[in-house]
Amino acid sequence: MRIHLIFMLISVAILNSQTACSSNTEEIQDQVETEGTDIRYNIRTQELSCNNDGKSIYGVVYLPEGKTGKQPTVIYSHGFGGTNATGTSYARALAERGYVCYCFDFCGGSSASRSDGRTTEMSIFTEQSDLEAVIAAIRQLDYVDTSNLFLLGASQGGMVSAMTAAVHADDIKGLMLLYPAFCIADDARRRFDSLDEVPETVNLMGMTIGRAYYERLFDFETYPVITPYAKNVLIIHGDRDGIVPISYSERAVQAYPSATLETMSGSGHGFSGNNRQRATDYILSYLSFHVN
Repeated sequence: MRIHLIFMLISVAILNSQTACSSNTEEIQDQVETEGTDIRYNIRTQELSCNNDGKSIYGVVYLPEGKTGKQPTVIYSHGFGGTNATGTSYARALAERGYVCYCFDFCGGSSASRSDGRTTEMSIFTEQSDLEAVIAAIRQLDYVDTSNLFLLGASQGGMVSAMTAAVHADDIKGLMLLYPAFCIADDARRRFDSLDEVPETVNLMGMTIGRAYYERLFDFETYPVITPYAKNVLIIHGDRDGIVPISYSERAVQAYPSATLETMSGSGHGFSGNNRQRATDYILSYLSFHVN
């Protein structure tokens, strides 16, 4: 059932005791203006590392300076070959409006990753494990409102966020997906007929990945895995995306119990300029409607 969200443009216990967070107290502050009654906060950033079964996960938390108490929090997951930095503009916009946002590097997520692990070890399943560890750690922070914890994922990070939300629905208040890569398993089957054909290493979009990336994809069906998440889902996708065709998100909207697709006319894989601002407005409106 497709539910249209009401947009206002102005506005886990998951793993085990091995999961932990540590922080670097170096901070950066930026002055943000107040416009009328629409409060804007200064931004404070802080390095924050989590642990997943002995591997360190590097990230940066964006905080609204001066806001006290437990805050609604968003966890941003980057796409294939990306890092936490790809979420910076969204994280800053969220922190300005009073939300905490954590952006992190998946283990082996790219050659530029500051987290442990190699790209040849990475898959959407190792990334799901990383995100679960991050959620468990973030929930322990004294300024995080665990009843208002949201996932925001881009491309492969959107796929991973959708997988994770489906199995931890009680802990995730809402799910926001930017051009989610629901095509990953289909792409694997188009490239190789079976796992037997996959070599030890593969060059995929300029990054060397391992056979491990493909090991569980040939029998993987995306929509039955992600659609147990029954809360409202926001999907934002460009209609000229040549990497993940928008048809995958159109199918997801029909498969999810409750989802809305916002189409970015003329946009490809990734947003810039006015479309990035529009995406930010959709995200802020979704959060304004769903935070309680």
